[in-house]
Amino acid sequence: MNAVPFIGVSRHRIGIDGVGVTTLAAFHGCPLHCRYCLNPTCLGTPDHLLRYTPESLFEHTRVDNLYFLATGGGICFGGGEPLLRTAFLVRFRALCGTSWRLTAESSLAVPRANVVKAAGVIDDFIVDIKDTNPSIYKAYTGRSNRGAMANLRWLLQNKGADHVTVRVPLIPQYNTDDDRDRSVAKLKEWGVKHIDRFDYVVRQSQPAGEGETKK
Repeated sequence: MNAVPFIGVSRHRIGIDGVGVTTLAAFHGCPLHCRYCLNPTCLGTPDHLLRYTPESLFEHTRVDNLYFLATGGGICFGGGEPLLRTAFLVRFRALCGTSWRLTAESSLAVPRANVVKAAGVIDDFIVDIKDTNPSIYKAYTGRSNRGAMANLRWLLQNKGADHVTVRVPLIPQYNTDDDRDRSVAKLKEWGVKHIDRFDYVVRQSQPAGEGETKK
């Protein structure tokens, strides 16, 4: 497999990207164009980014093997959109075995086949659903949320709600607290158990595409 571009690899993360001590490995590339993208590098040219094969990423991250084993942690694949790289995820699982916990932070705005393939090797999913309202979602991301919502239902039914956390942000100028409450209510009706509410904070005079989060 050829090396693929990553926007970064960050070690020793605790309580942010899943269980235990984790290393975040963030892929380049995303199907969405969110107005306050937290990682705009994922949409730029990949020419000067780090590149890894599954083998070289495993060698780079195995230095923290003892931390992963002691805390039940492992690798969190983010981005960008990690489910665009399912062949990489499958190969990486074959290398690290079952002792590392693998998590994927995903919008689920990918073909169903990608979700199915990822579900076979990823332990836990952190889903950034933006907003369940189709109009709000499209205004913010530039795409329909129909596929992402259908993929979320499939994931809940086939992976199980215990392995899915859904993030529901308050997005300035795009949704309100009432909108977010409606999203949370709908997600609970679907059986989502783990819901993470958080706020996007947009600094004054900050251009779209450079947001940050606040718990």
